Parts: sequence; structure tokens; C-alpha cells
Amino acid sequence: MSRLCETEGLSEEQSEILKAVRRFVEEKILPVATELEHADEYPTEIVEGLKELGVFGLTIPEEYDGLGESLLTYALCVEEIARGWMSVSGVINTHFIVAHMLMKHGTEEQKRRYLPRMAAGELRGAFSMSEPGLGSDVSAVKTKATRSGAGYEITGQKMWLTNGGSSSLVAVLCKTDEGAESVYRNMTTFLVEKEPGFGEVAQGITVPGKIDKMGYKGIDTTEMVFEGHQISAEQVLGGEPGNGFYQMMDGVEVGRVNVAARACGIAHRAFELGIAYSQQRETFGKPIAQHQAVLFRLAEMATKVEAAHTMMVRAARMKDSGRRMDVEAGMAKMLASEYCNEVVEASFRIHGGYGYAKEYEIERLYRESAFMLIGEGTSDIQKMIIGRRLLEEYEQ
Repeated sequence: MSRLCETEGLSEEQSEILKAVRRFVEEKILPVATELEHADEYPTEIVEGLKELGVFGLTIPEEYDGLGESLLTYALCVEEIARGWMSVSGVINTHFIVAHMLMKHGTEEQKRRYLPRMAAGELRGAFSMSEPGLGSDVSAVKTKATRSGAGYEITGQKMWLTNGGSSSLVAVLCKTDEGAESVYRNMTTFLVEKEPGFGEVAQGITVPGKIDKMGYKGIDTTEMVFEGHQISAEQVLGGEPGNGFYQMMDGVEVGRVNVAARACGIAHRAFELGIAYSQQRETFGKPIAQHQAVLFRLAEMATKVEAAHTMMVRAARMKDSGRRMDVEAGMAKMLASEYCNEVVEASFRIHGGYGYAKEYEIERLYRESAFMLIGEGTSDIQKMIIGRRLLEEYEQ
């Protein structure tokens, strides 16, 4: 058992959950991850195993058939899963965000309708905020929902939906005319139901197909096109329009903890691969781990892994305590994603020419780690969030 990424103060139940997930990663994910990733194949059997473990309902309250666990427990499980294969953690990430938004903002009817099926993994969630011309500037949302009888008609194009094909419930941010002066009060989140798959998945909704990516293979990342999709007013998250931006930001905040956890998992695995290879590969009559340059690199890698893990845990615990943690989530996400890329590159260098070969796992991690710099906001966006909040805290 590695001494890295240990977490103090866990309950017996949390420890047992993590042991079960770790065992699943070792037995069911790591042996097949690289093969499935290279084939860009959806991990169907792995997902079925996660259903049996209860991972899809980890944070959903027991009254809705979930396990009722904390964000910390979830983040630590995600860290373990990403250590096995980051794409698998992506399968549950947006599902978790949608469940969180329902738990925090949904009406009681919406919770009872969706959460039990989400807990069982029968209903998969996806999260749709981005658009082709919308990156971090959420105010630029163009997908529009206009009043149509007792409901709404949605038209527009959404982009970068993780689980866009495999999901059956999508939280979609749309522009609505609520007459508010602030653009942020003229946005509404809709709970859009659809059939899993590609092509026409519901009336007025098309999912064209998977986007071919450098990494993050296996999982389906898609566009979603709305052309006059009719939706009931009952599908407005929380029942009241105009709250979409704030609901989405709440989801993104816990999503940043999730991405930090995924980055920690990738970095931890890269360190494991690097320190193992450095003790097997010999140059000049001794293992390369005994050369000072490599030894120093390993020390720096381990320190970065531990620092990122510690910050991720702190952010998750703050959220669980009910305190505001936008600064801590931003710091954790920024540090973990940057350190993840640095640790993976260091491990890649330790592997030398073999690191460039697809048969070596580090090649996959090298491509996967780049996504951590982008997901749930770039480092520059995190710096803006952190900096603005610090100015508020230390205003002269």
C-alpha cells in the first residue's frame, strides 16, 4: 500500500468503500484500460461493475435509494478510479453533478422522479453548459428557450457534453427572457430527457456522434443540437426560471473538486509507473533510480502528488461542512491539474524512448493529463476566481 494519498480521519465505512473501489480498480480496470482506450471502446462491463458497487448513487441520500455519502468520499473514490483509467471517472462525473444539482435545487417531485433511478445507474446524467462559441464566458450562451403554450421551445447548439450519447437525462443551460437587468438572471436550467444513443434521440434533439479526441477515449463526448424541442415547464430545475446560472455554477464548483481528484489519480499512477520503471531500467551498471537526477525527480513527483491530494481533500471537506469554498475548489483544481501534467511528464522522461510507445501505460496518461488543464475551467479562470475573492477578503 502506497504511503501517498492517504487521508486522515476517515470513518470505518468510508475506508471500506475505498477498499472496495481500490480492489475493483486493480482487478477490473487496470488490466483492460489501455486496450480499451486505444480502441476508443466504451467500458460497458466496468460501468456495470460500478453500478453494483453503488458508485452512481454514492452521494444521493438514502431516502432516494442512494448511499448518502459525502463529497469527500466521492472525491476519494474518483481519485482511485482515475488512477485506473481517467475516462471511467468521467462516466460518473457529469452524472454526479446532475444528481448534486437535483439534490440542491430540484423540486421534491423532480427528486423523487429522477434520483432513485440515478442511484441505480439506470438513468445516466449529463451536464450541458458549453457551446461552440462559449468557453468560460457563460454570459454568451445562445441556446434559447422561448415560451410555447404551457412550456418552452428550445433551439440552439450545445458542445462538449461528456456522456452526451450514453446519458438519458441532461441538465441544459438556456437563455430565457425573464426581463431581468442582469444577463445571469435570464438563464434557466432544463432537465431534458432523451434516449441513449446518437442521431435523433428525442423530438427536436440530435446528437450527431462522438467527437474524436486526443485523449479521454472510450467515453462519449458530443454535441447536442436543439431544433424546436418542446419541453414542459415542469422540467425547469427547481420549478422557477431565471436561476440557471447559479445552479450551474454550484454544479461546476463540486465539479472542480472532481477534476482535482481525477488529476490526483492520474498523477499518482504516473508516479507509480515512474518509480517502478526506474528500479528496473539499468544504465552504467545500476538502476536509473540510483542516479541522482532521477532520484531528485522522483522526490519532486511524490511531493506534488501529496500536495495536490491534500488540497483536494481540504476543498471537499469544506463543501461538506457547508462553508463557501470557491477559492479552495479553484486552488485545488488549478494545483492538481498543473501538478498532474508535471508529474506525468516527469514519469514520461524517466521512461525515455519507451514512454513514447503505445504499449507503455505512461503514453496514455500523457494524453489524458492534458484534459485536466481544461476541464471545469482553465488555470487562468481559476486564478481569476481566486484573485477576485482574495481582493474581497483583503480589501483595504
